[in-house]
This record gives sequence, structure tokens and C-alpha cells, in this order.
Amino acid sequence: MRCARLLSRALFVLAFALFVLAIAAVSIGSPNRGAAGPASRAAVCTALAAAPVAAVGEAIRQRRRRALSRADSSAATAQRVLLRPLPGRIGDLRLRGTYLPARTAPRSGGDLYDAVRGPYGVRLLIGDVRAKGMLAVEASAVLLRGFREAAYQEETLTGVARRLEGEARRHIARLPGAETPERFATALLVEIPSGPVARVVHCGHPEPLLIRDGLVRVCPPERPGAPIGMADLVGTGHTVHTLPFRVGDRLVLYTDGFTEARDAAGRFQPFAERVAERAAAPLDDLVDGLRADLVRHTGGEPRDDAALLAVEREPR
Repeated sequence: MRCARLLSRALFVLAFALFVLAIAAVSIGSPNRGAAGPASRAAVCTALAAAPVAAVGEAIRQRRRRALSRADSSAATAQRVLLRPLPGRIGDLRLRGTYLPARTAPRSGGDLYDAVRGPYGVRLLIGDVRAKGMLAVEASAVLLRGFREAAYQEETLTGVARRLEGEARRHIARLPGAETPERFATALLVEIPSGPVARVVHCGHPEPLLIRDGLVRVCPPERPGAPIGMADLVGTGHTVHTLPFRVGDRLVLYTDGFTEARDAAGRFQPFAERVAERAAAPLDDLVDGLRADLVRHTGGEPRDDAALLAVEREPR
């Protein structure tokens, strides 16, 4: 960064020097001074000085773009490190997750997922921190750490949500106000016990999709909950929504990077349709195919990061 600043200053000095020389050259002029009037001299000065000034501006813009790209790449790498690989199987459940960082800086960082097996069943988290870059990575680390502890310790899924709310409030209180225009995260908590059900707590997050017998059904909450970090402001608590989840059923959890992805013409990806098209595929093929669909729809340049977690109940 120091070298880049010195280069920018040197280019500015060079441009200024060329501008002064241009003025001097026009002022001295040729032996026949009457050949060029004030308008001509001004035009020559402008022409001589414009190129180096433009070069300085372009160099500064390129440096800023490279800095943003490096920061975004660092955030995406850090986010991948946080998202530890999911176990392929926990008991009678098969799991598969995927994360795709944004290609347009500074949008990467913030989407997260995890799975924890504890005394109350298998608990899943998918979330989307409403920040980007390293601020989002830091907030993701706070929520993942809190979830991994609470998922094992808390008896109820609403207790897990309250723990995450507390973690978010403490984290927000430590952040400078100017750096946190959006201080919350959407999340979906899922608990899968040994019985044929799944319990879901919605925290302002997109609804899960249930696949049964090759058909896809959206599972909206009976009572939407507030995003993590906003429960006190909104004044709503967290409630549990229970779904039948039998052998052969699948749940697809996702962030809005999948549903709000746009193509070059600005059209949204029909995500539920894509899931329906691949509903009968093996779980790994389902997830890989949905990821490929997203890349293809955005032309390989997604503007937001995206995460997806799929779980299937198999015979014991």
C-alpha cells in the first residue's frame, strides 16, 4: 500500500510538471507569436495535460479496484475456513452443504451454515449476516461459535435462538456505529430428533423447502421471528414450527444468494423450479446441480455470496 501511494504521488507530480511545461512552451511560442491566439494556446495546454492527468486518475482507480478485490478475496477465503466441512452422515441423516462467494467486490462474506449432533438431536443452522467483507466474517465467527455451544447445551431450539440473540447483541455493542449500518443476521434453526419430525425456528430467513416423493413444498413459518440482533427492536419472540420429516424426505436450506441471483437481463433465478427439476437426483447431485445452476444463471459472476445446506432422512 505504501508503494502504491508513493506511485500515485509521483504520477501526480509528473502530470503537474508536464502541465507547467505545456504552459511555458505555449507562452514562449515560436518566433512568429502572432500565429497562435489565446484560444489556441489553451487548447494545446489542455491536450498536453489531459493525458497524464487521465493516467493518474486511471492508476488510482485501478489501485482501488485491486485493493477491493484483494479484500474481497480475503473475506471469501476466511469465510470458507469458518465453514468447516459437514459430515456426510450423522445417524440416519445425510448432509451436504455448499458455499459460493460473490465475484463482485466487496460482497463476499456473511453466509454461513453448520450442523451439530447433541443430546437433543441434530441441529442445523443456516444464516446470512447483513454486512460484507471482514465485518461479515467476524460476525459469522461469533454466530457459529455461539451456535456450536448452544446447540449442544440448550434443551430447546428457542433457547438456541435466544443464545444467538445474546451473542449478536454483545458483538454489536463492541462495533463502531459508523461501521454497522445493518446490525443483524437472518437465520434458520432446524432440529431433527430421532422421531419423524423436524422443528424449525425462523429468524427472518427464507423458508426451507421440503422434498417428499419428488415434490417440492415451501414451508412458511406459522409465526415469523425477528432476525438475530433485532428481537428487542421488533418485539417478537421465537417460536417453533414442527414439520413431518419421514424417511426419504429432504430439507433444503438456503440463503438469498440463490433466490435473488440475477442474469445479465436482470431476471431472478427461479430457484424453487430448479429444486423441483432435480428433486429425484441423489443428494450430492442435487446440491452440485443447484450450485451449477446458480453459476450458469449469473454467467459465473454472482453479485452476492450464496450458501445451501441439504439434509435427507434415510432408513436406519
